[in-house]
Amino acid sequence: MQEAGTLLNIFHNFFDMDKKEFYEFKKQLKFLSKIRGRHTELVTVYIPAGYEISKVVAQIKDEQGTATNIKSKGTRKNVLSALERVMQHLKLYKTTPPNGLIIFSGDISEDEGNSKIELFAIEPPEPISVRIYRCDQQFILDPLMDMIEDKRVFGLIIIERGEASIGLLRGKNVELVKHKVSRVPGKFRAGGQSSVRFARLREIAADDFKDSMGEAANEIFLAESNLEGILIGGGGYTKYEFQEGDYLHHELKKKILGTVDTSYTELFGLNELVDKGSKILENLDITKEKDIVTGFLKELIKDDSLAVYGEKEVRRYLESGAVDTLLLSEGLNKNRVKIKCGSCENIIEKTGTDEDIFKLEQRLSNIQCESCSNLSLSIDEKVDLLEELADLAEEGSSTVEVISTETEEGNQLLKAFGGIAAIARYKM
Repeated sequence: MQEAGTLLNIFHNFFDMDKKEFYEFKKQLKFLSKIRGRHTELVTVYIPAGYEISKVVAQIKDEQGTATNIKSKGTRKNVLSALERVMQHLKLYKTTPPNGLIIFSGDISEDEGNSKIELFAIEPPEPISVRIYRCDQQFILDPLMDMIEDKRVFGLIIIERGEASIGLLRGKNVELVKHKVSRVPGKFRAGGQSSVRFARLREIAADDFKDSMGEAANEIFLAESNLEGILIGGGGYTKYEFQEGDYLHHELKKKILGTVDTSYTELFGLNELVDKGSKILENLDITKEKDIVTGFLKELIKDDSLAVYGEKEVRRYLESGAVDTLLLSEGLNKNRVKIKCGSCENIIEKTGTDEDIFKLEQRLSNIQCESCSNLSLSIDEKVDLLEELADLAEEGSSTVEVISTETEEGNQLLKAFGGIAAIARYKM
């Protein structure tokens, strides 16, 4: 984890974030969400793009004046210190960044007797439109939490003989793009028509309707560069005919995730399709992750296996640029620290959980340097192990896969292989 007070370097193009960057962003938000003030002393400031910095400075000055009236001496001191940190940080900006600016400032110390005022500044990954100033017992994170919601796009089709609807699922938002009523005749024929001819006309009309809806879907879905998949719904057999026929573009047919029985069309029906198809959508990421871990396990049992695991061995391959794909568990939760001797500047590295590192820090003053035997060891650097290994992988042009612990395979990666594994380019 980055040390408190570090400026959060959030990338502007959120939709191009790789898994490592997304993991880091979520981790920072998780860190901020755990901070609690003893009183209403944590300051949150959201500044939308284009908003004048001078107006924010003027407001903070007013808030400083108001804060001098706080009765509690400790709370007053912490709020004024937090606001002063905000004022000093705002001096770094002549104009608001392109997507806006978010500042969090306050006492993050868990020791009531010793204040530790820190400031965190975020240039958000997508534009913010809200203008917020809040002094509370926790930081206001909801607008940022919304940004890490699923933003993928899925195509939605409900098709029946009588009508059809086409829509898009963007994150959690369902949008009806097109609805059309068919001209397929009813089941009862007009007088004078033979039953065979009438049935044939009905089939021709039904096929024409599926053709027209396929053309509409092609136009809508092919324009979506980030389309992840397509769900098809309907109450009868028409949805299967549509799925199996040549109504959709061949590239779109590859993205069909499945069919779902639905009772309605239009927006209500599309929401029903998403609700009933939720398991299919949830399993999409899970299936991808399962395939990645299964690929590693299959490689592991080969006679000429290129699978490696464990921090020490994987690190050796990474430092040689020999890793093709690096698998890291999201549940890793370990840090890598560099311990430096103040006398001879010898450096040793250790890996451990937050608790391990804390205990090590408490004992360092009594540990002799292996090189010069002096009692002058201190932690010089501390980084998140997942981030450090992912950085090493990127330097070697390796693919990085961050695997959740929500599946049996994901748990196996964490428990059986320590959460660190790789498929190498060549054997070392």
